[in-house]
Amino acid sequence: MSAALSHIKVLDLSRVLAGPWSGQTLADLGADVVKIERPGVGDDTRAWGPPYLKDGAGADTKESAYFLSANRGKKSVTVDIAQPEGQDIIRRLAAQSDIVLENYKVGQLKKYGLDYASLSALNPRLIYCSITGFGQDGPDAQRAGYDFMIQGMGGLMSITGAADDVPGGGPVKVGVAVTDVMTGMYATVGVLAALAQRERSGVGQHIDIALLDVQVAMLANQASNYLVGGQVPGRLGNAHPNIVPYQAFATADGHLILAVGNDRQFRSFCEVAGHAAWADDARFAGNAARVQHRAALVALLEPALRTRTTHAWLAQLEEVGVPCGPINSIDQVFAEPQVRHRQLELRLPHALAEGVPTVASPLRMSGSSTACERASPLLGEHTREILGERLQLDAAGIDALRARGVI
Repeated sequence: MSAALSHIKVLDLSRVLAGPWSGQTLADLGADVVKIERPGVGDDTRAWGPPYLKDGAGADTKESAYFLSANRGKKSVTVDIAQPEGQDIIRRLAAQSDIVLENYKVGQLKKYGLDYASLSALNPRLIYCSITGFGQDGPDAQRAGYDFMIQGMGGLMSITGAADDVPGGGPVKVGVAVTDVMTGMYATVGVLAALAQRERSGVGQHIDIALLDVQVAMLANQASNYLVGGQVPGRLGNAHPNIVPYQAFATADGHLILAVGNDRQFRSFCEVAGHAAWADDARFAGNAARVQHRAALVALLEPALRTRTTHAWLAQLEEVGVPCGPINSIDQVFAEPQVRHRQLELRLPHALAEGVPTVASPLRMSGSSTACERASPLLGEHTREILGERLQLDAAGIDALRARGVI
């Protein structure tokens, strides 16, 4: 099968995570993604290690695991955009591209003539996606934004972690840069929507996406709880604000996530636990009542869950259709039979190693391929290829640009 976006060319001027995540997602869908990097330095995340990829002799390379996580399937071209000749290279590539991704500070690319207005004048069909911390306008538009600070400023940390009055309580960031990742996904949705609209209009557009906007949007039911109910949500640890019991419990040998979503499931749990009467108790008979009497129910559940092992609970509750699961470490994740069956761990060829382990795209499409065949590139690995094939520069011209530090 051919890939859905095999006809699309992407010029990726972004670095770190949010923009590169979008570029990687587009590459997974088959787009031809050219990543522009600073000569000699590259994307900041190339230095974000250890760990680093090891070569055939077991020695560290300069390829960080962080960089490898967000740049598979791309081609790397080194260009110094601060030089006029470098700016000309970007303009010529943009004239041939469908999508540009960038995450520079507001207005920074305008001084180089690489902003949306300048590039769309050369290529009216261009879809230009700008990713910033706070957006293209507003009182904070000029501020730099990073995932951690946006998790705090955007409210996520106020609802993540245990309550202040619990030992170890306090705000906690999510263990993955989830705001960056979700911003990358929203950016992907935006550029795909713009591609669909371009089929009708014939012209591209500018997409303005901000980490803060995304973080506020992804508060989801918690934002709605506040806007509708008027109560400021707090930190509940692993509990759910609207569903009970829906949290982690200690077992005889570990922990179990119990995710009861309706009254039938609660009754089934009670029967398996040997406490069928709980389901008929007026305090627990319906979800609204269980939320109201959360503390009383949890006080009953905690000692009951400790009487059996995690494995025993999983087997017994799955048999009666009660949603539950373990809390896996990362190595246990990749050992899960379902994860193995879905082939979520891939090994891709790489110039410095026999293979690079990576996580496959979660997309499964019946009519198009999402199989990535190329690991994240070496710094500047494709500079000669792209400048030669797309811009028709000969070897002498490319060597001259390299000698002047343009590439």
